[in-house]
Amino acid sequence: MSATKKKTQASAAPERRRELLDTAAEVFAAQGYNATTVRKIADAAGMLAGSLYYHFDSKESMLDEILSTFLDELWQGYDAVLAAGLGPRETIEALVTESFREIDRHRAAVAIYQKESRHLTDQPRFHYLTDSQHKFEKAWLGTLERGVAAGVFRADLDVRLTYRFVRDTVWVAASWYRPGGRHSPEEIARQYLSMVLDGVAVRPARPAGEPGGL
Repeated sequence: MSATKKKTQASAAPERRRELLDTAAEVFAAQGYNATTVRKIADAAGMLAGSLYYHFDSKESMLDEILSTFLDELWQGYDAVLAAGLGPRETIEALVTESFREIDRHRAAVAIYQKESRHLTDQPRFHYLTDSQHKFEKAWLGTLERGVAAGVFRADLDVRLTYRFVRDTVWVAASWYRPGGRHSPEEIARQYLSMVLDGVAVRPARPAGEPGGL
């Protein structure tokens, strides 16, 4: 084999591995981890199951790489936001925007995480999911508490309930979002933030002569 051909194969291998992981993520997201077999992933990738083992030793390895890649990228973005010294509202806005960007990049991985993480954390290989969940909760609750203390958010705000509401509202979007759709991740984030932070009802105008009226 020529040196040029070897180099071409080496450079193509990471790309093929990425393609296989993308395919596996879609199958896991659609069928669930337990119902997915290596054969089903191989069929979706248009190859023999034995050929898939050339790249991965098990479906568990594939799932591990899918989730760890997603979380590594998520925390790169989140850590940058948290280190930026933004105010509480600006931090929430940036975290929500970064979340939608991750849904855009890793929609299937987000869907898997939502469906499977509770069961996977019992396995030693996936203990990092629990660590990530605790870190995630601390970041959001800390920002909300900081906002209440600074008078940016309402004093009567139940920060834990608010955290759960915002978390679930944002991440459930993975169930319907498709990359390349009508709206960009940033546009969707702006709409969500407007509804969460400013509400959806129009405030009635005050009659002239009343306090605050014209």
